[in-house]
Amino acid sequence: MLTLLFDVLSCYNKNMIKKFCSVLLLTCILLCGCGKKEEVINDTLTAIKQKDILVVGVKTDTPPFGYLDKNGKNLGFDIELARLIAQRILGDPAKVSFVPVSPANRIMKLTSGEVDMIAATMSITPQRQMILDFSIPYHTAGQAIMVRKESKITSLLELEGKKAIIVFGSTVEKGLRSNVPNITIIGYKTYPEAFAALKAGKADAMIADDTILMGFAMNDKSVKILPKRYSKEPYAIAFRKDIESQNFIDEVNFVLKEALNRGEIRQLKSRYGIN
Repeated sequence: MLTLLFDVLSCYNKNMIKKFCSVLLLTCILLCGCGKKEEVINDTLTAIKQKDILVVGVKTDTPPFGYLDKNGKNLGFDIELARLIAQRILGDPAKVSFVPVSPANRIMKLTSGEVDMIAATMSITPQRQMILDFSIPYHTAGQAIMVRKESKITSLLELEGKKAIIVFGSTVEKGLRSNVPNITIIGYKTYPEAFAALKAGKADAMIADDTILMGFAMNDKSVKILPKRYSKEPYAIAFRKDIESQNFIDEVNFVLKEALNRGEIRQLKSRYGIN
């Protein structure tokens, strides 16, 4: 009788062991599968290909780099650049979605994941490199001064004791305060607001990247841009600073290098009147 009971218990334990091993094996397979799935999702380039759309933060108020036509269509140098990248990654230049950004909110929209990258006249600075990654530069701008046509101001130092307009989030303010300590700085959220304030006489000058100022001066003869440039601003595409972005950055750099070598960047600049 005892022998029979022992045999029953042995069979029962064997069955339990088999069941336990089966469950353990299934769990391992599921965990390994989840691990691979997580890896795919976390790679930015792969995620873009999976959703089949490239989401790009661009400006809508900064001709000739990023602006809207009368029908609300995105136009500009940065827009064309984003389309080149979409062509390379997704095989179609139309597979790109544009999200409006400003100098004040573009970093937040990038780091929050609202956009995949920023192509919005964004210059590389040591401060920004602490929190973002950048592509190779595709254009070098320089900070310049715009004044009304009748103004007698000819240099940065002549703004001492006067008022100057900037746009929040740009790289202008720090250098301006160090070079002209007694200047009064008036900030605006957008470039059109800043330009309108200059024309209305709310300040003596507006300071921004020369390429941005040229976009306004080209169509308005009531202002002028002074000839001197006070900095070098290398424009680049910005990315989230994490290991998952590296493949995406490599792919974008490949596109930019090819576009530079083939003369596409030069042609785009010529089309939009960029020197």
